[in-house]
Amino acid sequence: MNKFLTLLVVLNVALLGNLQAQDLDLENIMTGYHWVGHSPNSVRWSVDGTSILFNWNPQDNESDSLYRVGVLDHQPRPVSRQERQYLARQSPELNQSKTKAVYEKYGDLFLIDLSSSVTTQITNTLTASSNPYFSYKEDKVLYIEEQNLFSWNIATGQTSQLTQFSKGEKPSKSKISSSDDWLKKDQSIFQVLSERARKDSLQKKRLERIRPKRPLQIYIGKQSASFIRLSPDDQYVTYRLSKDQDPPNTQVMDYVTESGYAKPLSARPKVGNANAEYSFNIYDIKEDTTFQVDLSGLEGMHDIINLHDGSRTEDRTINRNALVNGPFYSDDGKQAIIEVRALDNKDRWICLLRLSTGEVELLNRQSEVAWIHGPGIGYLFSTPALGWMPDNKTIWYQSEATGYSHLYTLNIHTKKSKALTSGNFEIYNPALSLDKSLWYFTSNETHPGERHFYKMKQAGGKRIQVTSLPGRNDVLLSPDEKNLAILNSTAIQPWELYLMNNEDNAIPIRITDSQTDAFKKYSWRTPEYISFTAQDGEQVPARLYQPQTSKKNGAGIVFVHGAGYLQNAHKWWSSYYREYMFHNLLVDQGYTVIDIDYRGSAGYGRAWRTGIYQFMGGKDLSDQIDGAKYLVEQHQLDPSRLGIYGGSYGGFITLMAMFTEPDVFAAGAALRSVTDWAHYNHPYTSNILNQPKSDSLAFIKSSPIYHAQGLKGSLLMLHGMVDRNVQFQDVVRLSQRLIELKKENWELAVYPMEGHGFREPSSWYDEYRRIYLLFEQHLK
Repeated sequence: MNKFLTLLVVLNVALLGNLQAQDLDLENIMTGYHWVGHSPNSVRWSVDGTSILFNWNPQDNESDSLYRVGVLDHQPRPVSRQERQYLARQSPELNQSKTKAVYEKYGDLFLIDLSSSVTTQITNTLTASSNPYFSYKEDKVLYIEEQNLFSWNIATGQTSQLTQFSKGEKPSKSKISSSDDWLKKDQSIFQVLSERARKDSLQKKRLERIRPKRPLQIYIGKQSASFIRLSPDDQYVTYRLSKDQDPPNTQVMDYVTESGYAKPLSARPKVGNANAEYSFNIYDIKEDTTFQVDLSGLEGMHDIINLHDGSRTEDRTINRNALVNGPFYSDDGKQAIIEVRALDNKDRWICLLRLSTGEVELLNRQSEVAWIHGPGIGYLFSTPALGWMPDNKTIWYQSEATGYSHLYTLNIHTKKSKALTSGNFEIYNPALSLDKSLWYFTSNETHPGERHFYKMKQAGGKRIQVTSLPGRNDVLLSPDEKNLAILNSTAIQPWELYLMNNEDNAIPIRITDSQTDAFKKYSWRTPEYISFTAQDGEQVPARLYQPQTSKKNGAGIVFVHGAGYLQNAHKWWSSYYREYMFHNLLVDQGYTVIDIDYRGSAGYGRAWRTGIYQFMGGKDLSDQIDGAKYLVEQHQLDPSRLGIYGGSYGGFITLMAMFTEPDVFAAGAALRSVTDWAHYNHPYTSNILNQPKSDSLAFIKSSPIYHAQGLKGSLLMLHGMVDRNVQFQDVVRLSQRLIELKKENWELAVYPMEGHGFREPSSWYDEYRRIYLLFEQHLK
């Protein structure tokens, strides 16, 4: 045993010494942006449009600082502490006339007069105010405080409370016994008592006549009120009520604490235990009444869905639970639309809303066997891309009707829709120009892994590409739309800030230079953008990293990105930038690396996104297997020397590969991995696998813990102990399963002070040092 341990120590020292002798040093690159350089972030325009504000840290200080660059001088400068005092942390809310702006900062509200640049503090209270916006008439600032709606009159400075939501039930008159009732009536013999009661009643009525009108007290029981909005005519308040079903929260233990005592940390519920109930309601201020919006008449609201084949039958005795986003008002303030989402996420309705009655009228319905999503649509609680055209009788929205998320308009009277964009690409963040003549949006039309900013006439037609920088361009138009602030990056160049005139053939001007000298010295590899044929004939996109022929060692590694619905085989700087640098290091060592946008990834339309429905570890895994086959057949790698690794969803796929395709990979590293989907969260999991009680087979075939008996190759598992997302319990349960199966070729590394996303460079280094050693020991 002593000789074996000595041999391991010698081998580790030799391998790491060889590793650190290369141009790239593993410990350096795992320090992250301290070694790479800190890119600009949180970009926004000043309210007058003369400068760009952004957070930046070019000196690698403890934290970012606020910088400003003018549209004329192009020289970024730190913003002074005195100037920061009255600057918004985010882009402020403008009124329709673009004459005033309002924002929240540290719980207080501020108003900016754009003509004079004077800032007025509206509130200065211990109670936080939030979500400020202007009334339709622009005479008031509306905001939320302690789950109630308030208004602040700009001219008079008067603050008014518009709603009075109260927890608990409305008090009811207590019933008295017949004997007590007789006693009460018997007191009428006392004239003084009766006279006092009469005077008290008159005084109460007199006070009610002269006292300012108060909002109706609305009792909401144990529910919470949110999305409280005032209608343009100031007559109605719409609001959402939500009632949690008190699901049992999970707990994560924090063992390394300042007190020396282990501390339980509250975390999310598990799938199937987070079914809240929602209602959408209207408060009629003039009539002093409230009523609930009735959604039961919507087509499909009574459907029972067969999860095995997607078929539907109607049962009028049940109502599917749904929530409402909106309302979204027309420019003239006379029309309102809402988005209704079924909680099972298989239906989406866009409806007209009549505030006076609460009636809804269906305009558009989108149904899905799997789950509703896509750019501009989002998950249940996302704010949809949805609004009104200037004619006040046409709405615009995004839909995956053709298989890709595109921009549509629909006439509310004729119900006829029109596609403004179409093709095998997706649209992101559409918005009308100030004069309503143009659309601005981002698209991946040129390549699924590239994003550019476009403009297009209001009625559709030719799309004109505005940006020209390669990679990804995230654009923020100036308030007057004369200039563009652009965050751009490529596969080998982290994010930098550019400024460009909003004119044809304009040249972008680079504002920031954020990378360190150490980062710039290395010749980073631009991946090869390839595709290979999957088992079902689909073309699977991927990024390929190849060593020089003279250095090629015959071993290959498959990297699996996380999140499922995420894109990584793209042409911009990856959120997995440490892994990108690690891949360069591996290629220096002679490895060939492939990085696959497998089924379930973003950027490729609905069919690609939903290809994992009811079977995670199905096509998303077979795409990895086909990628490994591609490496062997097209790049002459040794089929016995293939490895796989990834984190979160990538760790899950790694486990499924090692357990269900045990002859493909000799070694695998699974980081912060889901091992049993019945233990993950509700919003994500229920979309793809439904719920354990209704679709148990989907959970069993998709969860690695049920397939652990197939392990053959060498498995390394790594997990943070205070991970509140994919919790430490996941890997502990799988470890017990491997012990009971008497598996020997696995190891577990734990990180006591790390959550789902590691924070400490020492933890990152230890993690990837172990992964590197795993591949060196089993693939070389």
